[in-house]
Amino acid sequence: MENAYTAPAIHLKTNRGWLKFVLLTIITCGIYAIVFYSKISTDINLIASRYDGKKTMHYCLLTFVIAPITLGIGGIVWCHRISARIGNELARRGLAYNFGAGTFWGWNVLGSLLFGVGPFIYLHKLCKAMNLLCGDYNARG
Repeated sequence: MENAYTAPAIHLKTNRGWLKFVLLTIITCGIYAIVFYSKISTDINLIASRYDGKKTMHYCLLTFVIAPITLGIGGIVWCHRISARIGNELARRGLAYNFGAGTFWGWNVLGSLLFGVGPFIYLHKLCKAMNLLCGDYNARG
């Protein structure tokens, strides 16, 4: 019998973009960034938890509780872990896109030294990776 996939009941968003993120974050004075990353943490938990047994901390908990207590170090650890988790899920699903913790450290951290353009490249890669994962999830569950 052929391995048939059924589409999930929940349809995940596949139109994330870095320009939209930047503009809406400016217009909303940073509120959209919290919504954006909260949705990413929720989506990766929905997509990957049954396969890897992990659960990514919700971004609001990180932003309002953990990051202030850890003086921002919690945010760096969270970004490293979610980037690695997204990269692992891309590989598990056989999606040919290079993304992971190295992308976070290379583009977001070291890339910030390149006239500040690195974090925008990281954001673009993050949006593309999540769009690919969500599209695959919508098609195959």
